[in-house]
Amino acid sequence: MSPRAKDLSIGLHGLPKADEITHLALAAGNLLNRLESARSRVDQSLTRQRRFVSDASHELFTPIAGLRTLLEEARLHPGETDLDELLADALESVDRLQTIVTDLLVLAKVGANTSDAFVNVDLGEMVLAAIARRENGVPVRLRLAPGVRANIVDAEITRLLSNLLDNAQRHARHTVLVEVCRNGRYGELAVADDGDGIATADRERVFEWFTRLDTARCRNRGGTGLGLTIARDIAEAHRGTIDVEDSCTGGARFVLRLPLADRQTLDHP
Repeated sequence: MSPRAKDLSIGLHGLPKADEITHLALAAGNLLNRLESARSRVDQSLTRQRRFVSDASHELFTPIAGLRTLLEEARLHPGETDLDELLADALESVDRLQTIVTDLLVLAKVGANTSDAFVNVDLGEMVLAAIARRENGVPVRLRLAPGVRANIVDAEITRLLSNLLDNAQRHARHTVLVEVCRNGRYGELAVADDGDGIATADRERVFEWFTRLDTARCRNRGGTGLGLTIARDIAEAHRGTIDVEDSCTGGARFVLRLPLADRQTLDHP
């Protein structure tokens, strides 16, 4: 056999077999699909981030524009300006700005806690402590089962409860009901009001940032439009869920479900 024929023979012998080519083609196709899927997720994330920045900028622009108008009018007509009224209106705009920025900071920090931040807490006792710190408002009734414990970041779940209570008291006519109970492997914390409720079609949308339903959640009633967004992010960071359903009193009932603490899960399968 000539050297040239020998080289050709070696080259052909070294080629992959048909099934190996098929395997390589499938592997390459799977890799391309994963890359395309990853690119799609990145694009969706970037689109979501851009929309959030746009919405947040709009929310911040409104009180800034109002504050600027107040100051410009005062400068143009100093003799006609009521200083006390000007300061009161300006402080109202500043308060709104501060509230929005505070909520944005909370939203940015949710889920950043290490495992050391989680503590074993009785949810009923947490509710009692949170209610005791609140100022007077629509009366709150309590139905708290004892010994319902979960591993939580106390400050975050307390913030979640505060957001739900703020929301409920803005909508309630006469009363708000807070319940804690055990449901299988989960502890449930529910906040219900006797207001107008939330239509089924809107029950997911209310958790999106800056969502307001008609006049029920307008700016002049104190909501930033981020309270329920923060609540859902906190719930998910705790491997839990939060949903809205009908209240027995006719309004809305928000239900937080958290995995029970390990010891209690074993005691109550």
